[in-house]
Amino acid sequence: QVQLVESGGGLVQAGGSLRLSCAASTRSFSGVTLLGWFRQAPGKEREFVAAIVWYVGNTRYADSVKGRFTISRDNAENTVNLQMNSLKPEDTALYYCAASRSLYAREPEDFALWGQGTQVTVSS
Repeated sequence: QVQLVESGGGLVQAGGSLRLSCAASTRSFSGVTLLGWFRQAPGKEREFVAAIVWYVGNTRYADSVKGRFTISRDNAENTVNLQMNSLKPEDTALYYCAASRSLYAREPEDFALWGQGTQVTVSS
């Protein structure tokens, strides 16, 4: 079974940047329509951050990250990336990559495949 592997998390000061990447263990996103990033802070529910349609590149973002985060895909490397700029302490969370066969997936339960997460910590 395909597994998703995230990388790129770490500790950064407020105002800094990080770039997260998500790769498929089989090096292929064949059969996947939508790839998304979610995050979960301690004591909070998992929330949507951004998503991209794998084959055409259409994107959508949570209001809280619009203008600061950019999701992109690299078809040659079969990765999905999340460039995070102007980071704030409230962006601190465990960030997950997720995949769905549905173009209309929005909620966590709509995504069937998940990575194990990568920690992002933003200090003030």
